[in-house]
Amino acid sequence: MKSIQVTTRVKSTLPEVVAAFNKELFLRLNPPFPPVQIVRYDGNERGNKVELELNFILFKQRWVSIISETATEPHFWWFKDEGEQLPFFLKSWKHTHLIEQKDGFCLITDAIELTAPAYLPDSLVAAAIRFLMLYRRPVYRKIFGAV
Repeated sequence: MKSIQVTTRVKSTLPEVVAAFNKELFLRLNPPFPPVQIVRYDGNERGNKVELELNFILFKQRWVSIISETATEPHFWWFKDEGEQLPFFLKSWKHTHLIEQKDGFCLITDAIELTAPAYLPDSLVAAAIRFLMLYRRPVYRKIFGAV
């Protein structure tokens, strides 16, 4: 199992960031390739489902995750999605989205634990996923303001 963590500082408050964590933000956070179509987006509460279709030009893959845990406290909010049906390059997936209020800014952290199938090295898949998470930084900063 490989772990990845990418943290972005933004200028918005915790309530502003939490309010914006919706389907529209999710669409904006996805890089251009592979194109992603949202088939189902229930939200970020425990038991909610998110179903995606990834288009790899010659074939499509389904990615279904369920929100398994959530927590709200005065200075942070987080939720975890876990892969229920994953694309060919993943065997397991746990993604914690953590937003922490600091003095004058928020930290948005994407923390991922993944395992690749036996035919792919975990480190290769983790490097690709890390790149995809780094794509989110300028999007977060554009929406919530750079610090």
